[in-house]
Amino acid sequence: MKKLKFLTLVISAVLLFGGTIMAEDTLSLKQQNIATISMYTASADLKNLEIAVKKGLEDGLTINEIKEVMVQLYAYCGFPKSLNALGTLLKVTKEGTYTEGPAGKPLSKKANKNKIGTKTQTELVGSPVKGELFEFAPAIDDYLKEHLFGDIFARGILTNQEREIATIAALSSIEGVEPQLKSHIQCGKNTGLTNKQISAILIITSKPKTEIFAIGEPNPFSKYFIGQSYLNILTKEQVFTANVTFEPACRNNWHIHHKGGQILLCTGGRGWYQQWGKPAQELKKGDVVNIAPETKHWHGAAKDSWFSHVAIEVPSDGGSTEWCEEVSDEEYNKLP
Repeated sequence: MKKLKFLTLVISAVLLFGGTIMAEDTLSLKQQNIATISMYTASADLKNLEIAVKKGLEDGLTINEIKEVMVQLYAYCGFPKSLNALGTLLKVTKEGTYTEGPAGKPLSKKANKNKIGTKTQTELVGSPVKGELFEFAPAIDDYLKEHLFGDIFARGILTNQEREIATIAALSSIEGVEPQLKSHIQCGKNTGLTNKQISAILIITSKPKTEIFAIGEPNPFSKYFIGQSYLNILTKEQVFTANVTFEPACRNNWHIHHKGGQILLCTGGRGWYQQWGKPAQELKKGDVVNIAPETKHWHGAAKDSWFSHVAIEVPSDGGSTEWCEEVSDEEYNKLP
């Protein structure tokens, strides 16, 4: 709960003071994939990590770029999660043909790692890093400078900005590290990330994480949705059931289930459900929505959060779905 409140405050502040939205305020596809892979690495969600890795590779990330992300993150989320993530990457590379790309280059044995790391750390933070904690435990100061900001950051392949995107995404997926997340948000800004870009990273990491159902593939019914959604069909036997995940601000068109209704089991994030002629109803994890046949309605994510639900189709003879008009931006943007 503390983490959620912190992220909500950060996202709200960024959205409030972010200024005019410019082209450079959006995350590139590469940056989005780095953030998503980092999130699933840090949260140890290997099912969704595998999907994210495949998407990243298909979108143009190289195998070695993803390796660099996962190796770096051992310093933030531990060797076990990093090793498991690398194992997932290895599995994916065995199942398809992807671009390997240039490999990172380690510093020479003669390099002054402390000097190199101190310079990089100072540039990222904006000033030399000192304090009582590092006087109390000087070894951790040496490891940070020589290994993390020296050995790892100096390997190349990823820019310092891309490495900070990975770090912000990872830390925002871990409980109890709010001070470090706040620090790295500032480091990200010092590499040139805008408030809007940082907000976009935090929204990505608000994606519902579950060990029960994977996010699935891009929704084949996308023509009836505004924004990106994902579909994971759980079963077609007896009762058709599917896990549906909406990216922030994604929603489906108004529609009607004829003869057979639908039940929604909300599993993560924050979303909306609205019946025709009635106020929209906010949805959160644990909510259940029973949709009667012949009821015109829509459902989808909130503007600042991913949203996921299990959709259960109520069996009926001759049942069908009638897709209607879109939920307009003007109508949708009235919602908080």
